[in-house]
Amino acid sequence: MSQVRSAFNKASSQYDEHAFLQKEIASRLDAKLEVISGKSNVILDLGAGTGLLSHQLSKRFPDSQLICLDFAHQSLAHNLANNKICADANHLPLADNSVDMVISSLMMQWCPDLKQLFSEIHRVLKNDGLILFSTFGPDTLKELKKSWSVVDSDTHVNTFTDMHDIGDQMLGAGFQSPVMEMETLTLTYQTVTDLLRDLKAIGAQTVSTRSKSLMGKDKFQLMIKMYESYRIDGKLPATYEVIYGHAWKRVNKLGGIAISNQ
Repeated sequence: MSQVRSAFNKASSQYDEHAFLQKEIASRLDAKLEVISGKSNVILDLGAGTGLLSHQLSKRFPDSQLICLDFAHQSLAHNLANNKICADANHLPLADNSVDMVISSLMMQWCPDLKQLFSEIHRVLKNDGLILFSTFGPDTLKELKKSWSVVDSDTHVNTFTDMHDIGDQMLGAGFQSPVMEMETLTLTYQTVTDLLRDLKAIGAQTVSTRSKSLMGKDKFQLMIKMYESYRIDGKLPATYEVIYGHAWKRVNKLGGIAISNQ
C-alpha cells in the first residue's frame, strides 16, 4: 500500500490533466444519485483524491457536510473541499453510525482487503445509510495483460476483483441486496507508450510502467509488438471494465445480490 500511496502522491500535481476517464466515471457515478435517493446530512467521499467527485457532490448537496478522505496527502492538498482527512480506508477515523452516505469513485481496486473495507464502511454508516461506488473489473486493460502474457508469466498489470465477488463481500459485511452493474469503456491511443505514460501520470502504476532496463528491452519491445495486433482503424484500444455498486445498511434485514449489465 505504501507504493500505491507514493505513486498517487507523486502524480497529484498532474493527475487532473490526465484523468479524463476518471472524470467521466465520477460524473456517471454522481448522476446515479438522481435516482438513488437517501439522507444526505453527512456524506463521505472515500478515496476523494484531488476532488473529481468531491466537487460534484458539493454542488449536488450544498447543505450537507462533505468529508473528503484519502490516504495520499498530496492528492488531498489539491482538493478544494474544506473538510479533508488523510487516513486509510480500512481504518476510518469516524464514529460508528455517523455517516448518511459513503460514495467512492475508483478507489476500491487499490484495497486488497475488501472484507475489512466494507466492514468499516458498514460500521460508520447510519441505519438506512447508502454506499455507492465505482471500481474496475477483471477485463480492465485486458489488451495490456494479454500482450505481457506472451512475453512471460510475471504479473505486469494490476488485478481487479469480479463484481460477483464484490457483491458477496458486501453481503458478508451486512449490506442488504447489493445492486451491481457493469459497463465497458474503451480509450484509444496512438502508441503503447502513450497508454503507459497516462497510467503513470495518474498514479496507476503497473510493473510495465517502470524503466525498461528493469525488465529487459527485448521483453518490452515484444510486448509492444503483441499489443500492435489490437490496432483498429489506426488506434490502439485500452479496455476498462467499470463496475458500479450500491447497497443500503438496514439492520435485521436480509437480501441477495441483483446483477444487471448495461
